[in-house]
Amino acid sequence: MEIASENIRKQFPVLNQEVYGKPYVYLDNAATTQKPLSVINSITEFYKNYNSNVHRGVHYLSQKSTELFENTRDRVQKFINAPGREEIIFTRGTTESINLVAHSFSYAFLNPGDEILITAMEHHSNMVPWRMVAEQKDVTVRFVPFLKSGELDLDAYREMLSEKTRIVALGHVSNALGTIHPVKEMIDAAHQKDIPVLVDGAQAVPHMQVDVQDLDCDFYCFSAHKMYGPTGVGVLYGKKEWMEKLPPYQGGGEMIDSVTLDEITYNEVPYKFEAGTPNVADIVAFGEAVRFLENVGFETLAGHEKFLLESCEEKLNQIPDIRMYGQAARKSGVVSFLVGDIHPYDMGTLIDKMGIAVRTGYHCAQPVMEFYKIPGTLRASVGIYNTMEDIDRLVEAVKKAKQMLS
Repeated sequence: MEIASENIRKQFPVLNQEVYGKPYVYLDNAATTQKPLSVINSITEFYKNYNSNVHRGVHYLSQKSTELFENTRDRVQKFINAPGREEIIFTRGTTESINLVAHSFSYAFLNPGDEILITAMEHHSNMVPWRMVAEQKDVTVRFVPFLKSGELDLDAYREMLSEKTRIVALGHVSNALGTIHPVKEMIDAAHQKDIPVLVDGAQAVPHMQVDVQDLDCDFYCFSAHKMYGPTGVGVLYGKKEWMEKLPPYQGGGEMIDSVTLDEITYNEVPYKFEAGTPNVADIVAFGEAVRFLENVGFETLAGHEKFLLESCEEKLNQIPDIRMYGQAARKSGVVSFLVGDIHPYDMGTLIDKMGIAVRTGYHCAQPVMEFYKIPGTLRASVGIYNTMEDIDRLVEAVKKAKQMLS
C-alpha cells in the first residue's frame, strides 16, 4: 500500500518546485533518483569542516576524512551483507565497476576460443565492456535469449553454460522492462560448472534488500545515484579470493605498496583497485544515502512501489491502444509502454510540458527494442517519494497527449 509520503517528500527540495507552471512530478528514477537533504547537507558539511585527502596524512583533517570515508565502506558492507569490508571497492559507478572486472578478468583469465555469457537484455554498461575485451582477446560473447514476456529463457541459459564459458554477466533487474531475473538460480547453475558470475545490481539495490552471501555471486555492481545518493560514486563487491587474483585496473597513487625503479608491489585489497584521489565528499554522502534507505526500510519501500506500479499499469491499460512491454511475473521499478503508433519522443515531449518527467528512448538497451521491433518506449519509474497523485497526473497526461497526437 501507499505510504504517507509527505514527510518523505519534504526531504527532497527538488520536488518542491513548479515546472511549466505545474507542480513537478518526477518519474525518471531508474535513470537517477533525487537526493534528500541529509545527502546534500553531508556534502556541504564535508567541504566546510573535513576536506582533506584520505589515507595519506597524519594531520587531523586527513585522519577525520579517512574515518568518514571508511565508515561508508563499513556501512555498505553491512547493507549488502558482504563477508568482509575489504570486498567493498569504491568506483565511479556501475559502469566503471563492470569495466574493472571485465578488463582485469580478461587480462588474467581469458584466452582465444573462450566464451563470455551475458543476456540479450543487458544495459549497454554490462554489454559493451565484454564486447570490447572479446575483440581484444579473440573470445566469443554469447547472448542468453529472452521471451516476449520479458523473462529470460532459462532452459537456453543452462544449455549455453559450457566448458568454454569463463564468466557469466547478467543484470539483477532489467532497466528497460523491470524484470527481476532469478539470479540466485542462475548463479547456482553457473557455479555447478565452476563459472564465476558478475551481477549488475544498479536497478535492484534501490528497490530490494540484496544479500550477496545469499546470492553467492562473485561480483556485484551498483551506483549511489540510483539509490538517493550522489552521482559519480559506485561500488564493486568482489569476493576476496577473486579480487586477490585479479590484476589492478588502473595504476597510480594508493594502489601500490612500494615502488622502486626496478619493481612495483601492489597494495592489499580493496586499495589495489582504488588508484588516485577518490571522490571523498560524495562517498561520505553515499553513506548518508544508505542510512536513508535503512531508515525507510525495504519492506516499506517495496510495498509502496508495488502499489504504485500495479496502479499505474492498471490505469494505463484502460487507455485505448496502449501497449505494455515487460510482463514478467516478477517486476520492479518501471512501467514501459507505447500508445498506438505515436513515437515515444513526441509523447514524452508533450508530457514534459505538463510538468511530468518520464524517460523516452531505448534506455541503453537497444537489443531489447530491436527484439520488439520498436524505436523505444516511454518509461515511468517510481521512487519512495512518488504518490498516487503522481500516477494519476501521468495517466491524465498520456490521455491528453494521445488526443493531441492522434
